[in-house]
Amino acid sequence: MNAIVAVDENWAIGNKGKLLVSIPNDMKFFRETTTGKVVVLGRKTLETFPQKQPLKNRTNIILSKDTKYSVKDAIVVHSVDELLEVLKEYNSEDVYIIGGDSVYKQMLPYCDTVHVTKIYHKYEADSYFPNLDEMSDWEIVADSEEQTYFDLEYQFLKYEKKAK
Repeated sequence: MNAIVAVDENWAIGNKGKLLVSIPNDMKFFRETTTGKVVVLGRKTLETFPQKQPLKNRTNIILSKDTKYSVKDAIVVHSVDELLEVLKEYNSEDVYIIGGDSVYKQMLPYCDTVHVTKIYHKYEADSYFPNLDEMSDWEIVADSEEQTYFDLEYQFLKYEKKAK
């Protein structure tokens, strides 16, 4: 299973229900990586999308504690156990955890690959991704050249869980 995330230098991912920054190349990478795949996200993340609609050309699985919550064109599950049961129907290599912070934290133990867009800037933030650099069982296995968007430097990093 994979996670895909854009983080700042402090591993922040959002503030007040919004992404920290929108970088066109990062959005393109996200689209190309997840199109045709399964994306897993929380209700609050879905509600930040245009018209609060699931992402097109993907299987959207929404994790929400609200048992009455339903979304057109998406699968809604109410616990990690239920989510893991539903995910058995899909190839785990095609599953991407896309946020927000509570979903990332709950699902990271089940992931073996994390695609990180590292933005070399510190933002005001209220939600974070776990800092993989501080976790001994994760390592960077691929990285891109540093790229620039206006005055922001960033790069794409691929982390993998070390074999035990």
